[in-house]
Amino acid sequence: MIHPDAKTQRSEDASSALPPFRGANDWLIWQLADSAFPTGGFAHSGGLEAAWQHQTVRGGAELTEFLRAALNQLVHASMPFAHAAFVAEREVADIDERCDAFLSNHVANRASRLQGKALLASAEKSFALPAVGDFLAATLEAASPTHLAPVFGRIAALLGLNSTSAARLFVFTHLRGWISAAVRLNIIGPLEGQRIQHHLAGTAEAAATRFGEVGMEDATQTAPLLDLWQGAQDRLYSRLFQT
Repeated sequence: MIHPDAKTQRSEDASSALPPFRGANDWLIWQLADSAFPTGGFAHSGGLEAAWQHQTVRGGAELTEFLRAALNQLVHASMPFAHAAFVAEREVADIDERCDAFLSNHVANRASRLQGKALLASAEKSFALPAVGDFLAATLEAASPTHLAPVFGRIAALLGLNSTSAARLFVFTHLRGWISAAVRLNIIGPLEGQRIQHHLAGTAEAAATRFGEVGMEDATQTAPLLDLWQGAQDRLYSRLFQT
């Protein structure tokens, strides 16, 4: 009879002997897109909870309009910093500081910092790439804000994703997070959430194709109400999400 611990040890030895996947391959993208990858994104609603409590978003129709506005804002307010870090337009620390200055909304700023730190830590532990470890060490040494957009862009580049895959992943994770928040707030059910996500696939793809179209100097908030709702999160009497 083989002891269970021996089986476990052999399994671990075999898995460690396998060459790690590197580069922009389907497995890597699926792993990063998986809701189980710990980035902390599901603790944030992007202003949706405040919009719901203020009775602005009450059902699928209003949610769809909210998502269209949020996707457009993503292109103009977050993608510029993600793309700049992806192509290493300048030092990531400088891009991070510019992103910090741009996010004047304290709630959005906090959410971005928390998710950026979680993404960087998870990538460093999950992929064990020296370049990612160096990136983490540099951010700690510089005490950088570590915002989500520039961290995502740099991590995507270090992992070898191409521009198209990085852009689609960036848009997908945001859209999925907002829809998940809507389901947990009971604005819509899970099946309607999937229907809306499928319905907005074309809008999401159009957003992804604009990766690199807007530079950091032209970053702007295109949906002021979304920014106001997110800023009101801390004033809610009761809340499910951090932001």
